Amino acid sequence: MQKIVPNLWFDTEAEEAASFYTSVFKDSAIQNVSHYGEDMPMPAGTVLTVDFTIMGQRFTALNGGPQFPFTEAVSLLIECEDQEEVDDYWEKLTSDGGQEVQCGWLKDKYGLSWQVIPTELNTLVTDPDPERAGRAMAAMMKQVKIDIAEIRKAADGA
Repeated sequence: MQKIVPNLWFDTEAEEAASFYTSVFKDSAIQNVSHYGEDMPMPAGTVLTVDFTIMGQRFTALNGGPQFPFTEAVSLLIECEDQEEVDDYWEKLTSDGGQEVQCGWLKDKYGLSWQVIPTELNTLVTDPDPERAGRAMAAMMKQVKIDIAEIRKAADGA
């Protein structure tokens, strides 16, 4: 049983967002949808929460109103095996109104921040050789979407 479940606050797009996220990631599904009842802050029948999983990770999406929009203070990190996986998630999450940011960060069309990072990046920027690690970090800082081949070249001094 997962003891910590991220709860994502949306204005009114919880069900739409959960459907989008479960379409982006394999092995993902919506488990439950609850609705506001009478005498609640939203009209009766409006979606209240959506429980869903992304690759085994449980989430809840809540339609709570516009008071608390997403900020970059919290992001979801996707560890990618290779450049192809980085490119695939980047394209899907920035589609239809998403926004590229910097250094592997993006915002999806709902304003939720994601980091789309190849696992090799951590190895390169933490290399025991401080000059190699510094070149990798400097190359990464100039990028929007991570291009691991370019960072590898920079680390190698090419």
